[in-house]
Amino acid sequence: MESGAATTVGLALCLSCLALLVWKRMRREGKLPPGPFPLPFLGNLLHIRTDLKEKYGPVFTVYLGPRPVVVLCGHEAVKEALVDQAEEFGGRGDTVLCVAFANGERWRVLRRFSLTTLRNFGMGKRSIEERIQEEAQCLLREFRKTQAAPFDPTFFLSRTVSNVISSVVFGHRFDYEDKRFLSLLHVINESFIQMSTPWAQERNDPLSEFNLKNLVLTALNLFFAGTETVSTTLRYGFLLLMKYPEVEAKVHEEIDRVIGRERIPGIEDRMGMPYTDAVIHEIQRVTDIVPMGVPRAVTRDTHFRGYILPKGTDVFPLLGSALRDPKYFSCPDGFNPGHFLDDEGRFKKNEAFVPFASGRRVCLGEAMARMELFLYFTTVLQSFSLRSLIPAKDIDISPQVSGFSNIPPTYKFCVVPR
Repeated sequence: MESGAATTVGLALCLSCLALLVWKRMRREGKLPPGPFPLPFLGNLLHIRTDLKEKYGPVFTVYLGPRPVVVLCGHEAVKEALVDQAEEFGGRGDTVLCVAFANGERWRVLRRFSLTTLRNFGMGKRSIEERIQEEAQCLLREFRKTQAAPFDPTFFLSRTVSNVISSVVFGHRFDYEDKRFLSLLHVINESFIQMSTPWAQERNDPLSEFNLKNLVLTALNLFFAGTETVSTTLRYGFLLLMKYPEVEAKVHEEIDRVIGRERIPGIEDRMGMPYTDAVIHEIQRVTDIVPMGVPRAVTRDTHFRGYILPKGTDVFPLLGSALRDPKYFSCPDGFNPGHFLDDEGRFKKNEAFVPFASGRRVCLGEAMARMELFLYFTTVLQSFSLRSLIPAKDIDISPQVSGFSNIPPTYKFCVVPR
């Protein structure tokens, strides 16, 4: 027994020494920012936290296994990297999806193809707006079928948002009860949850040519990203509006005044609805769907804030830390649409609002997502009031899962015709 214990202790010491040697060697290769000492094999997987900023500053290093990752906290550090040094921080780190996570020429080709395809199908033009409006009306019909009874909105929202992408990528929409469609949505939903663990990622295929495989992956990526991020934001947004019924009441008032009860909302209405626009921005800020951002990698040896990051070093720009930066948001952990309103009640931009990232590799679906969020929220709230099954003060908005993404808690609610 004593011999076994001694062996265990000796092995632990050897592993610790090995980890220390690897750690020192990696730090000598560049002049990486400070950070916590990594455990053997695990690195710092057990304690990747934004509160490390308090000890090490807005730029620090953690280890995912043996790989060093430089973490950026706060709007200014994120902006300095992604905007001011966009070329150096323009690579992608260890990830799984296609367009958002490709590197170099492969990224340029895939992004160009994706944007061209979306433009050809009308992104930013009226045809895409009409597709969203049509699907929003389909959602209203499904909501009316509930007859104000409680239901879980998860797959209602996934189906309607997915059909917008389907009409662009596949040329047609699916019936809400199509079994293949529902099966695909279930897989996408489960995958989004599983991706919430930051270490559940893998190195992307380094091939740069544009081939049939990449075309299929690009379509899948558009379908995946275009479904889950928007539908999850809607689902989280409805929960927040039930938590803060006074906000919902003000949105109802603005919709009635600007659009009325009969006319279908259009994207041009956004300019005349500053409060609703501010509410949607605040929903995106608070829900913080992709808090870690998409991992980057430096494309060459890079000088950054007095440190030297060797070429290929992975970088995590924590978008969530920018969205909750107290220097830019007076109530960073609360829900306050006033963050996006001036003293006159007009909409006010905030440079730290970066849910779609920033710089050269900003999300290619930003314009479409913003259009969807506005049209879906206004269409639903034009026709319905939201009713929680529990008192507003008891609604818990804490994420069900938090990691690569923030997944809202599962809930049921009622939609009551106005």
